[in-house]
Amino acid sequence: MTKLRSLVLKLIGAAAGACAIAGASPAAAQVLLYDPQIASSPIEANDPLVGLALPGATPAEYRAHLLWNLRSGLNVAALQCQFSPYLRTVDNYNAILAQHSSELATAYRALEGYFRRTAGASGPRRFDDYSTQTYNNFSTLQAQFGFCQVASRIGKEALLTRKGQLNQLAAARMRQLRGSLRPAFEAYSFSRTPIRVVAVNLIANCRDLPRRERRECERAQR
Repeated sequence: MTKLRSLVLKLIGAAAGACAIAGASPAAAQVLLYDPQIASSPIEANDPLVGLALPGATPAEYRAHLLWNLRSGLNVAALQCQFSPYLRTVDNYNAILAQHSSELATAYRALEGYFRRTAGASGPRRFDDYSTQTYNNFSTLQAQFGFCQVASRIGKEALLTRKGQLNQLAAARMRQLRGSLRPAFEAYSFSRTPIRVVAVNLIANCRDLPRRERRECERAQR
């Protein structure tokens, strides 16, 4: 058993015992006033956009690959988005591990089997490399706000997803999660319309002023 397998199964198991259903209703929050405009159409499990290439993978292994990439993205969000506790990315991620532990464990075993089947004795190391690079591919700095907001929304949806159906959510939202890694800027801005300032004459009748001030007043009114 590799260190990665021990860590993943330990995290999934620990979260399953520690999290309660009450975590399934996090408060809504966001870091951008408006959601970034990111494509969110369904995606096939073997689409290159999902993640690293898996030559020769079976349909079941590709589905595991899709789900594992969703979990990895939400894991990275739990680490990177703690600057905004209102997004609840840490609490939601731990609750997801608990609620969907069986489906995630199945996906893990399928991927482990793929690397063992295609790489033989070096399979565990190849799986470690795959997992590390998958995490790295979700890391972002310039697009952090958009990524964190999208990942937070997906995490909340995952908590409302029935057990055994997390892969369907991954297929529906992976394109958007990947798209959020591109920089997205706040759409809201204040309009800056130039305003012409006109001098206000508080004197109704210049003739009431002394001679010098009267001439200046009359020039100002021309």
